[in-house]
Amino acid sequence: MNDIPYITKDVPSYRGKILAVVTSTDSLGTSGKGTGYELTELARAYYVFKANGFDVDIASPLGGKPPVVLDDDDMGLFDYAFLNDSIAQSKINNSLLLKDVKPKTYEAVYFVGGKGAMFDFPNNTFIQTLILDLHKDNKVIGAVCHGPAAFVNVTLKDGESFLKNKQVSGFTNKEELLLIPKARSIFPFLLQDKLIDQGAVFNEGLMYLEKISHDNNLITGQNPWSVWILAETMIKQLGYTPKPRTITTEENAVKVLYSYETKGNENSRALIKQITEENKQSISRALLIDHSAISILQGNIGKFYDLLRLAAYAKDIESNK
Repeated sequence: MNDIPYITKDVPSYRGKILAVVTSTDSLGTSGKGTGYELTELARAYYVFKANGFDVDIASPLGGKPPVVLDDDDMGLFDYAFLNDSIAQSKINNSLLLKDVKPKTYEAVYFVGGKGAMFDFPNNTFIQTLILDLHKDNKVIGAVCHGPAAFVNVTLKDGESFLKNKQVSGFTNKEELLLIPKARSIFPFLLQDKLIDQGAVFNEGLMYLEKISHDNNLITGQNPWSVWILAETMIKQLGYTPKPRTITTEENAVKVLYSYETKGNENSRALIKQITEENKQSISRALLIDHSAISILQGNIGKFYDLLRLAAYAKDIESNK
């Protein structure tokens, strides 16, 4: 952590506290598969909040040490920093019991994703109280990936759904079913369907690429690749300009992938050249290759080869810098 200037240098004076909420569920129903909160979705937001002057508490439905999902393919600098940060580890290994949380202590709440959230967020009365109290006090509420499951079954005093007419993003049906074809029988519901059923205006972005919805104090993200912009949008909504940060190689890869999907192959190649030669930054070739593998699951062989060629092109340009 001491090697990351963004975290340790020029940190603003104390601006208040943000609560991060993680799941306590360690299994996907009766499927026999393990689950938990997603480390990347906690760690990256945690350090954005810290770097911008906020202290961060971590809570879970059962308190104590919650189950975690570590995805080696997605682990980056901030994720490893979190694992080696004694203060962060003490907070996550001794997470606060949700029923003991005092909402007025916090300027914002952030619901971390992870498939376990689909099981223990929707019917948790302490989560519902937390959301209602922060909403009443005009505080900022954020959630990413499966985190918006926290909003399911939250009812305002007038009897209306908290989600009614709100712009929301979250893990989509397409994203869920591509990786878990039996998701409809494993989960109590599909998140996109449930959010829409409860009145949300669901904003669906491209599969496995950055997408957030910003509806006044409610800020939600579609998937793990949305965490950076979501956390920084929360900082803006709290009234501050986010501290400058070096864009990660994964974020650059997401930009290339978005360019490929929306503008085509040649534009994405031009963007690779701009990022590497003009901006002097790197691109995560591993993420490009991961998306090429996803295209196989989608049955898109042409896209598979295109993305492999883009990864090779990025390698060639970086090698010649």
